[in-house]
Amino acid sequence: QVHLVESGGGLVQAGGPLRLSCAASGSIFSINVMGWYRQAPGKQRELVATITSSGRTSYASSVKGRFTISRDNAKNTVYVQMNSLKPEDTAIYYCYAVIWSTGSVSYSNYWGQGAQVTVSS
Repeated sequence: QVHLVESGGGLVQAGGPLRLSCAASGSIFSINVMGWYRQAPGKQRELVATITSSGRTSYASSVKGRFTISRDNAKNTVYVQMNSLKPEDTAIYYCYAVIWSTGSVSYSNYWGQGAQVTVSS
């Protein structure tokens, strides 16, 4: 079993910072890509940022320059530092990881339970 547990969501004023964390635990052999998606009310889930095991990052254009994704491979944890938050960043943020669990024959996709981020104007 593999689990992704997010933390750090909450309410913040526009212009403020917030940091989300996501720790993967369980029977993990290897983690490839880790990342964050978000889903606002009435909208489809969208990619926010990803980071490979070697540290290569990519960002949605809407967050580039404001959000920074990072990971600690020793802790199987991914972070996203969100600065200059806007009301339109309000959404449920989901952690995502491509993990090879022990006993498996390939990588599989895993999701966290979601963390609410609300940005007030």
